Amino acid sequence: MTPDGRSSDPRSGAGAPRPTRPPITQRMKYAAIYAAYSAAWAILRKLPEHAALGALERIADVVWRREARGVRQLERNLARVRPDLGAGEIRVLSRAGMRSYFRYWCEAFRLPDLRADDIRSRVVTHGEDVFWKALKAGHGVVVPLPHMGNWDFAGAWAAAVGAPVTSVAERLRPERLYDRFVTYRADLGIEILPATGGPDPMRILSDRLYAGGLVCLVSDRDLSARGVEVSFFGEPTRMPAGPAALALRTGATLLPVTLWYDGPQMHIQFHPVERPEGTRQGIRALTQQIADVFAEGIAEHPQDWHMLQRLWVADLDAGHRAALERTGPVR
Repeated sequence: MTPDGRSSDPRSGAGAPRPTRPPITQRMKYAAIYAAYSAAWAILRKLPEHAALGALERIADVVWRREARGVRQLERNLARVRPDLGAGEIRVLSRAGMRSYFRYWCEAFRLPDLRADDIRSRVVTHGEDVFWKALKAGHGVVVPLPHMGNWDFAGAWAAAVGAPVTSVAERLRPERLYDRFVTYRADLGIEILPATGGPDPMRILSDRLYAGGLVCLVSDRDLSARGVEVSFFGEPTRMPAGPAALALRTGATLLPVTLWYDGPQMHIQFHPVERPEGTRQGIRALTQQIADVFAEGIAEHPQDWHMLQRLWVADLDAGHRAALERTGPVR
């Protein structure tokens, strides 16, 4: 997952106020972040693949041994996925999880140097016929994904087989890092819309679907008032309403996928779901189906689920839980 950071920039438009310039300490922090990403981009692209992967794996092990906050949260999340495992076994699983997570970053930095043939050869699909049937129907396809495997690689694969992708991403800080990620993904055939600070992304996504396009959205976490309450591994959490709402609004096919690694290749599994009647209750029903698909895939390949943040409502602080209780579940 890329570093989160919602933009404080206002939406574009006549008379919009100029954004406040961050203080010097914040600007220094942003400069350091950008320099670190730029260095990783440069170094990892020059190294042979086995050396780059080996270097990131060693870094993953260091982070894992230090039991950083993200590692501890990953282990709490994995304990829900695999309640049959003891603490020592969860530690072993989290080590594999951190290696998988750092593999994502290694691949992300090196993806621009791969040819379309290379991308296609590194992906194994399951149920791809359903994907093409839905696209050829001409009504558009919405693909929700969890934070599994490499979602950027999945988008690059879709573009490489003739299905360019439109997606949405939170704005990163510094802004020039966000711009660099947008350009990088555009070069892979992935159009990125900003979640904030630009035109309404739902309108643009709807337009792409009406035109028969492909929309892919990472959709396993939305702990805001807008999130839809679902049961996930037996406990309540919230997931985005967007994929279900778009499918019901536009008539597009909803086709969740799960991803996992097996040796040098990544697998993509397409999961057809049933479309419920009506829109209001349909959003909740479809989002629960998405959650169920994600749970199935994550349970089978927990080491490739990169959820290093709080996910379940029970893990939130008291203030956050109270705020969600005041808004009530989106139905």
